[in-house]
Amino acid sequence: MNINRFNRVTHRDIGYLIAGMTIIYALSGIALNHKNDWNPNYLIENRSFRTDIPVSMESFNDAAAKEILENIPGNPEYKTYYYPSGNILTIFIDDGSVRINTGTGEGTIERISKRPLFYQINFLHYNPGRWWKYFSDIFCVLLMFVTITGLFLVKGKNGITRRGAILTAIGVILPLLFLLIY
Repeated sequence: MNINRFNRVTHRDIGYLIAGMTIIYALSGIALNHKNDWNPNYLIENRSFRTDIPVSMESFNDAAAKEILENIPGNPEYKTYYYPSGNILTIFIDDGSVRINTGTGEGTIERISKRPLFYQINFLHYNPGRWWKYFSDIFCVLLMFVTITGLFLVKGKNGITRRGAILTAIGVILPLLFLLIY
């Protein structure tokens, strides 16, 4: 087997092997790039409500917190409560929290749930453990291998010695320009 055939075969086979991993990393990378625009890991739902149950810091207890929660849609499960400041009461529930202005009776219930698909793939992107670190290192080495072998697949005017060299140089220069700008 000559070197060109070996290059094509290994490029193809390793490319197939890492295709799924590349898509997962790319998708979670896009999500994490925009974490200032949206929360890629959690769905957060806020709803307002009003309670007529009298609440005072001095007399408030677990039973009073549970009574308030009985009147909130969705029947949230009580965990604990505290007063972060003044007349603001926070009650923690199984999937979020309830904040009530004890002076006005106005409140907000915030429910948090894992965003389907994105939570799981972002978990992998955050490098969750020692074995995943090694898996990711191998994946990165395979990406570099596929990239390097891909440089030599095409011959002639579109290959690495002409057009390919220009495009590869642009691919190196663009990130360097961003480094200089930022």
